[in-house]
Amino acid sequence: MTEQGAAQEAAQQVGAFLRGRREQIAQRWADASLFRTVFTLSRDEAVEACKAVVDALAEVALSGRLEDITAPAFGSVRDQLGRMASSRARAGFTPAQISEEVAALRAPAVDLLRGEFADASVPAAQEGALALTVLMGSLRVVVMETALSAGEELIARQREQLLEVATPVIKLWEGIVAVPLIGTLDSARSQVVMESLLEAIVDQRAQYAILDITGVPTVDSLVAQHLMKTVAAARLMGAECIVSGIRPAIAQTIVHLGIDLGSILTRAGLADALAYTLSQQGIEVSSRTMASVGTR
Repeated sequence: MTEQGAAQEAAQQVGAFLRGRREQIAQRWADASLFRTVFTLSRDEAVEACKAVVDALAEVALSGRLEDITAPAFGSVRDQLGRMASSRARAGFTPAQISEEVAALRAPAVDLLRGEFADASVPAAQEGALALTVLMGSLRVVVMETALSAGEELIARQREQLLEVATPVIKLWEGIVAVPLIGTLDSARSQVVMESLLEAIVDQRAQYAILDITGVPTVDSLVAQHLMKTVAAARLMGAECIVSGIRPAIAQTIVHLGIDLGSILTRAGLADALAYTLSQQGIEVSSRTMASVGTR
């Protein structure tokens, strides 16, 4: 028999073994830390989850694609494995530790497979154990892939939440809202700023919106473009938008880059922008009042 033929036979043998010993394998895996610590409320639930994984592995083995992590059978349990890996990650486990927990599932299955033979040293037993080891290695890769994907999604969600927290919209007066920007203004954050500002304009029925960039370290052509888009979007919502906090250094940079902000109303500071918006509503503001506003 050729080497390829022997490998196919071993894969078929492993597939038949997994189907035949499905219950026993699931019972042993249910006590493994990977399943036991995720399915804490019911052991029966853990056993059923284990059976689903065993079924998937059996299907992969019978297809002869032991090393193919894209095998359709893995797709049926990929979401479940991803949720389990994510649960372990949230519990503080590193990818390496999760990988070791998956690796620990191999020994119980291999022991059961060797028990199928009167002599575990015969070639058939050794080839079957090797094939099962390869299959469990593929499972390990699938779990790590789903864990990393889930981790990236979690990081993306946390980043969005941080962006929302870092770009609050403040109601300064009736019909006046402001967004104090601090830090770098990239494309992702600019989108959050625009969405938050437009929602506030609608919710507060604001007539004026102030973008204060005092805390923005630098303004280049990209940042200026983001500001102009935000101002244009606010105007479409019926609000006049004022950009405040343009420091001398930033003003020089804007001029040096040849950026045209002529269509945007600007003020030196937040207090000046607020004074302008109040005056537009017919509210007189004394210099003493504005001084107190500027020092808050």
